Amino acid sequence: MPKKPGHVRSLIGRDVVLDTAGPVTYLGRLVAVKKEGFALEDADIRDRHEGHVSKEKYICDARTHGIQPNRARIFVFGDTVISISALDDVIGD
Repeated sequence: MPKKPGHVRSLIGRDVVLDTAGPVTYLGRLVAVKKEGFALEDADIRDRHEGHVSKEKYICDARTHGIQPNRARIFVFGDTVISISALDDVIGD
């Protein structure tokens, strides 16, 4: 896994969105960035094949109404993540 830029560590303590190439999206408060991946608390694991709302609508709703956690803590391996952003940086429709 490539070295993470310093700005990723600046997201620690903030709610983030971890996008993957697959159907799963992770939302939660970033608590640690490790060589192997990302630790989240109060996390929501969402498979876009489940439910009737698009991925972008779901993320925008989380920004507006807050993350609805379904896990207290998770660790997401870095090789599954294609991007990370602060939930506050999501632009709504």
